[in-house]
Amino acid sequence: MKQAIGVIDSGVGGLTVAYELMRQLPKEKLIYVGDQARCPYGPRSAEEVKQFTWEMVDFLLEKDIKMLVVACNTATAFTLASLKKHLSIPVIGVIQPGARAAIKFTKNNRIGIIGTEGTIRSNAYTLALKNIKKELEIRAQACPMFVPMVEQGILEGPKAKQVVADALEPLMEHNQMDTLILGCTHYPLLKDTIQSVVGEQVTIISSSEETARETSTILEVHNLLNHDEVFPVHQFYTTGELDMFIQISERIFKEPNLQMITIKKATLPQMQDS
Repeated sequence: MKQAIGVIDSGVGGLTVAYELMRQLPKEKLIYVGDQARCPYGPRSAEEVKQFTWEMVDFLLEKDIKMLVVACNTATAFTLASLKKHLSIPVIGVIQPGARAAIKFTKNNRIGIIGTEGTIRSNAYTLALKNIKKELEIRAQACPMFVPMVEQGILEGPKAKQVVADALEPLMEHNQMDTLILGCTHYPLLKDTIQSVVGEQVTIISSSEETARETSTILEVHNLLNHDEVFPVHQFYTTGELDMFIQISERIFKEPNLQMITIKKATLPQMQDS
């Protein structure tokens, strides 16, 4: 089917998921909405996150998408069940794929989770992990400074490393974990810096690859794969300023992918029904 896959995020972090979707599903068109104007979602209330998420969904439904990928951990934690209940199209979040990947890689059953305040407060990852494997030892840490830093384009260097080191210090005090889940799609943009802080002995899990893989499976099961040979032209929207969105897009996609990207500023409609 030629209809697009809709992808939503609180800002630029979901571009890491979009990249994997484009890499693994090159025939599929994406329509991406990043709510940079109201990012970060982590400190916000569950009701605000639900409101903003549904506004993005309504925007995409008007474009007749065939599937929705919630590329934001906070939005996944607070809205996935409601989205699945109310929408007639397949919906996937990023938490379950990330949890399954972490369990696959851990050797000592000690897993760390870092994410926004909202994601960590929701216990969504802990529940997802424990539902699969009860004997896991899990430590979770909110890192509220990471998303604003990424949105400002500070991804490496002394300042980034200091912020990461300070944020992860409570987690590293119990440094027996061998696997660390990046529980926010912004965090893969800091992966090299995070790895340098936690050490090479820790496997870092980004849910982006697993989410794209699961998206492919769902499309196939529902007979929604696009078999057209025409190269898709993706659409990328942001509610915020274009300059930083473009700057970070260039770091993720590089050439030649940017030649396919149309970036526009979106004014989101009000939510009709939660």
